[in-house]
Amino acid sequence: MEKQPNHKECMQVLKPVRDTLDIISGKWKLQIIISLNAGNKRFTEIERSIPKLTSKVLAKELKDLEQNGLVERIVKDTYPVSIEYLPTEYTKTLHPVIGSLSEWGKNHRQHIFGTTMTEVADNGS
Repeated sequence: MEKQPNHKECMQVLKPVRDTLDIISGKWKLQIIISLNAGNKRFTEIERSIPKLTSKVLAKELKDLEQNGLVERIVKDTYPVSIEYLPTEYTKTLHPVIGSLSEWGKNHRQHIFGTTMTEVADNGS
């Protein structure tokens, strides 16, 4: 006998996945988090580390990430005032997710294109 779909079980998985994607989805958020984790702290450092990211979009995304507890904005009392953005301790909870996404992406590229990331870097693709 075939198992009947259980919508309650499905929703128990879908709701937290939807919540997660609401926070980290989009073209830039994970890239910004990865840039911050790599040590880029200043606005211009983050902007330069991510090709095609505009200042306006970066400002919006940093604000969103800050509101969700993933980025801390630190204003330094210097002249002129300097601002740094740091990943919070909470951001570390995303490390396994980012690692899994990276691994899946490498495997997918190999599966679909038959290339590895090393070959891509060598060819500039």
